[in-house]
Amino acid sequence: MGAVSTADTTTGRSKDTTADTTADTDTAADTAAVAERGPKQDRSRVTRKRLLEAAVSCLAEHGWAGSTVSVVAERAGVSRGAAQHHFRTREDLFTAAVEYVAEERSLALRDLFPHGPADRRAVVAALVDLYTGPLFRAALHLWVAASNEDQLRPRVTELEARVGRETHRIAVELLHADETVPGVRETVQGVLDMARGLGLANLLTDDTGRRDKVVAQWAALLDEVLD
Repeated sequence: MGAVSTADTTTGRSKDTTADTTADTDTAADTAAVAERGPKQDRSRVTRKRLLEAAVSCLAEHGWAGSTVSVVAERAGVSRGAAQHHFRTREDLFTAAVEYVAEERSLALRDLFPHGPADRRAVVAALVDLYTGPLFRAALHLWVAASNEDQLRPRVTELEARVGRETHRIAVELLHADETVPGVRETVQGVLDMARGLGLANLLTDDTGRRDKVVAQWAALLDEVLD
């Protein structure tokens, strides 16, 4: 009986040791898998960002007709297959690109005034700057293409509405505007419409001098209306 008991005990230890070893191996494999996924996800995010930024640059420089997935992939330094892995269609790529950069610009605008409402002339100038850079030029090309592309139009319309709402919300905060007062909402929207118009004028010539005077006048009007 004693011999049987010893054998059973030894066998049990052997099974326990095997189980522990298997568990350790599984844990190590899981840890390695997680560690491997981390760098892959980082590389994927970097690739996606490069594609988005390259797409905006291409759109601003070459317009819709000259901006293909292949051109963007080449500029981003990735393969066409990698580009299509992230963005299934051309429309997916360019709408995502404009949205991405619009969000980046919104964050940058907030960062200019970290303490909230500031001098209104500085705020108006910053809002105007949103419409005088590569993003606005890229967005304009996308709007023109959407006016002729049935597949693209609803996506760009929805994107423009979303970006417009966010820009309006930021403008209200930074201008310290009380939209419960009649006419204030329309006044803020008028500032944004004016900024867009100045951006259009700046596409053909450097309109800095006239733009500065218009910004100063609008800031003065805002002080009268909002105060």
